[in-house]
Amino acid sequence: MRKVEIGDILDIAQYEKARGEVRRRVIELKKRRRVPVGPMITFVFENHDTVLFQIQEMMRAERIVEDAAIEHEIETYNQLLPEPGGLAATMLIELRDAGRIREEIARLHGINTGEATYLEVGGERLPGIFAAGQSDDRRTSAVQYVRFELSEAQRESFAGGSGPAELVIDHPHYRHRAPIEGEVRAELARDLAG
Repeated sequence: MRKVEIGDILDIAQYEKARGEVRRRVIELKKRRRVPVGPMITFVFENHDTVLFQIQEMMRAERIVEDAAIEHEIETYNQLLPEPGGLAATMLIELRDAGRIREEIARLHGINTGEATYLEVGGERLPGIFAAGQSDDRRTSAVQYVRFELSEAQRESFAGGSGPAELVIDHPHYRHRAPIEGEVRAELARDLAG
């Protein structure tokens, strides 16, 4: 997948003029890249356009205009993109009851491991590879970044639809699975094709 480059970035004034249309387009794109797994966790699979949008929004919010600072944002956010032949997602733990956030997030400690969260393609388990620094021995962040590495055979199975593909969370306090099918599967198959 193509990484974001400095030439892809609009300066803040240009972005402000285009922002409404860019936001509408990315919101529609993310609908085709979103997989809810149970009532509290959603995966949003990242690509060039979703990451570019995040960079532009960060530049806008933080008023980032210096080239070195922009390059830093690009380098940071490009880490969210999958390696060739893989998939990468932001995993969002959506806790709606503000009074119970600490309790609920503590119950989900360990959910960000390949043993608890994985992709299943054609009956084969692909453990999630989570970014470091998203939790410690006491707490887990509500936003996680995860990658899935697929073999050539698994990519072909996923893209060809020859077997089921599911996101699975098998944690003592959260056991859910969700199929990846339809337009979401087609969108992600395009990512895998490069």
